[in-house]
Amino acid sequence: MPIALAFLVLVAMAWPQALRASEEAWQALRDGGTIALLRHARAPGTGDPANFRLEDCATQRNLSAEGRRQARAIGEAFTARQISVGRVLSSRWCRALDTARLAFGSLTEHFPPLDSFFSGREQEPARTEAVRRTVQDWRTNGVLVLVTHQVNITALTGVFPGEGEVLVLRPKPGAGFDLIGRIKL
Repeated sequence: MPIALAFLVLVAMAWPQALRASEEAWQALRDGGTIALLRHARAPGTGDPANFRLEDCATQRNLSAEGRRQARAIGEAFTARQISVGRVLSSRWCRALDTARLAFGSLTEHFPPLDSFFSGREQEPARTEAVRRTVQDWRTNGVLVLVTHQVNITALTGVFPGEGEVLVLRPKPGAGFDLIGRIKL
């Protein structure tokens, strides 16, 4: 029993810090000029089936009903917090496109550098560099939303995000970016 109680105390102590970090991330998005790097919403499984074809969603892992609700909730949270979205770029994988469209509607555009390289690790350097340049070059008051996959986000930031998790980035003058915070809905 003492171990369980100690665990609860640690969780209770960490909770306010997590809420503060999340609110700082939301504020950075409200301030604009930032990037919301979003892992697609809940899509059960790992990788893609052997018969994967980019042009056929029936051959891919897709959002579950929970994932579809999660994607809509992300868009609703951006709207409720009055986040000005300037542009939405998405991987061409159906689970990423569906997340982007359910959350942000017709703003969604295909952006091949955000495509997963889970089954093609040799593609990682070029795709990561293209996304890094896109992040670095973002210079408007609105928010750039990038919808992609865990492997892409981890390669870019070193963070292993949960499904539907948002990492908030701010480009640094010169080169690079700062990770402002994480938002889990």
